[in-house]
Amino acid sequence: MSKVGKVPVAVPSGVKVTVGAGAFTVEGKHGRLSQSYRPDMVEIAVADAVVNVSRRKEGKEYRAYHGLYRSLLANMVRGVAERWEKRLIIKGLGYRARLQGNAIILDLGYAGPKEYELPKGIEAELPNPTEIIIRGADKRDVGQVAAEIRRLRKPNVYDGKGIRYKDEVVVLKAGKLGGQGAA
Repeated sequence: MSKVGKVPVAVPSGVKVTVGAGAFTVEGKHGRLSQSYRPDMVEIAVADAVVNVSRRKEGKEYRAYHGLYRSLLANMVRGVAERWEKRLIIKGLGYRARLQGNAIILDLGYAGPKEYELPKGIEAELPNPTEIIIRGADKRDVGQVAAEIRRLRKPNVYDGKGIRYKDEVVVLKAGKLGGQGAA
């Protein structure tokens, strides 16, 4: 039995899970998410405040889909109930961000500022000019937006400048020792 797949998904109050032919939908106070699934591989049963995912047969592919759909369902339930969050830190002299409507304007040491337009369903908060908090109901979308913003100026391994995740550790390299002509 799949260790991930056999754990039932608890549905908090205020969240509604509906299973249709080939898709399941999760609705809550932070939005509505839908995901298609393969009914020939797994069976999804909603009872009271618990959702169980079980596979139709035994086999490697069935086990893989069992754990996958259970994880997707659990992430969707948490997302519409609480929202997912990623934090980014900006390091560097003069590097900063500001929110302008539905876009984040980033000054990252380039000739001009970079603008990142936030997709629908994603919110950003800037508690200070060097910290960005990305929030949304869909875990994949939140991670994708954070990765795209980070890609605008990845952390430099020699001086640490750039955009990094809050919990990311950037190991700095020593660089050249001595300079030109050192013998």
